[in-house]
Amino acid sequence: RSLNQKREEIPSLPFFDRIPKKKLVRKTFRIMSDSKSTIELPTGVLTGNQTAELFAHAKENGYAIPAFNCTSSSTINCVLEAARDAKSPIIIQVSTSGAAFYAGKSVENGGLEASVLGAVAAAMHTRTMSKFYGVPVVMHSDHCAKKLLPWFDGMLKADEEYFKVYGVPLFSSHMLDLSEQKDDENIATCVKYFEKMAKLNLFLEMEIGETGGEEDGVKHEGDISELFTHPDQVWKVHQALSAISPNFSIAAAFGNFHGVYKAPDGGNAVKLTPELLGKHQAKIKAELTKAGKECKSSKPTFLVMHGGSGSEKSEILEAVKNGVVKMNVDTDTQWAYWDGVHQYYLKNSDRLFKQIGGKDNEDGKPNKKKYDPRVWIREAEKSMAKRVTEALKDLGALGKYAPKPELKDGKPVAPYVRAIVKS
Repeated sequence: RSLNQKREEIPSLPFFDRIPKKKLVRKTFRIMSDSKSTIELPTGVLTGNQTAELFAHAKENGYAIPAFNCTSSSTINCVLEAARDAKSPIIIQVSTSGAAFYAGKSVENGGLEASVLGAVAAAMHTRTMSKFYGVPVVMHSDHCAKKLLPWFDGMLKADEEYFKVYGVPLFSSHMLDLSEQKDDENIATCVKYFEKMAKLNLFLEMEIGETGGEEDGVKHEGDISELFTHPDQVWKVHQALSAISPNFSIAAAFGNFHGVYKAPDGGNAVKLTPELLGKHQAKIKAELTKAGKECKSSKPTFLVMHGGSGSEKSEILEAVKNGVVKMNVDTDTQWAYWDGVHQYYLKNSDRLFKQIGGKDNEDGKPNKKKYDPRVWIREAEKSMAKRVTEALKDLGALGKYAPKPELKDGKPVAPYVRAIVKS
C-alpha cells in the first residue's frame, strides 16, 4: 500500500546557520507497491513522522530495527557502513555519558553541558554523513532519567533552533526513562514533554516498568518481579500519549536486562517473557474497542526491547512478533569494537613495542604502518560493522530499504552536494 506523507530535504552541516534560508524541497516517500517488505525512504536523518512510518512498516512486515549506542564518529561511521551494505534503515543513538565522551572527557560536564554538546555534535555528524552513505537514519537519544532532564532540555533546545531554520528537528526522537518514578509522575512528565516534541515533529520513546542491570547510572536492584510491566500500565501510557500524537513507543519490561550477566544466585534466574508483550497489545485493542474506537491492528502500539545483548534469538523473534520495532544493542557492539583491536594486536604484537624494529630485534624496519591509529581503529570498525550486520539479520531488517538516487533535472545529485545545500 502507499503512504503519501511529505518529507523535507535539508542541509546537514554544522554551519547551517550561515546557509541562506531558501524554500525547502518537498518530496514523497512510500512503501513500494511491488513489495510490501521493502520501504522507500529519504536518505539522511528522519523526522518523527517518518520514524513512525518506518516503525509501522516494520510492525506490519514482522521485523525490527536495531539501535546502536555510538560514542564517536568512528562508531557512527561503521554503523552507517553496515546499514548501507545491508540496505537497511538504522537507528543511531547516544547516551548521556556516551555524548559526553563524544564531546571530550576533558570538557566540564557538571551541568551536563558536555552531554548536550556531544549529542548535538553526533547528530550533526550523522546528518552530514548519512546522506553520503545513502542510509535513512533514526537519530535518537537514549535513556534520560529524571536527574538527567537538563540534558534532555538542552537537546530539545537544539531541536527547536534547527526547526526554526529548516522546519524539521535536529534529532528524530528522544527517550524519557522515568521508570524509577511512580507511574503517575512518569506519565505526566512524558505528556508535558511530548506536547512540546509533537510540535517539532519529534518521536518519543518512554519506559515504564524497570529493566534490570544498569544504564547510565540508572540501576535496578529491586525484586525480580518488578522487571515485568503490567498491561494496565501500558494502556495508561498509550491512552495519555495517543491523545497528543501517534508518534511514540513504549519500552515495557518483560524480564530483560541491560548488559550481559550471569543468572542471579538463589534460583532467581530471570527468563524473558516476550509473550507478555502480546498481552499489552491485546489490552490496548480491547480498551479502544470498548471505547468505540476502530482498531484494525492486533498490534496497535510500538514496543521497544531494551537489554538486547546476550538475548536468545528465539526470544527476540517472539518479541518482534508481538510488536517490538526497535531493539537496543550496546554491550555486544562494545565488545566487537574492542575485539577488532585485540585481534589486530595479537596478530601484529611483535611490531607494536617500539617505532623501529621488532620486540626482540633491531632489524631497522619502521612500524608506522602498524601503529597508525587509522589502521587499528579500522579493524575495530570492521569488527563492529560485522556485529551490526548480525543484529540486522537477527531482527529481519536486511534488505528492507530500497536505495533510490535523488534526481535533479533527471540526473543523480552527488551525495556531497546533497549533504551541503539544497537550491
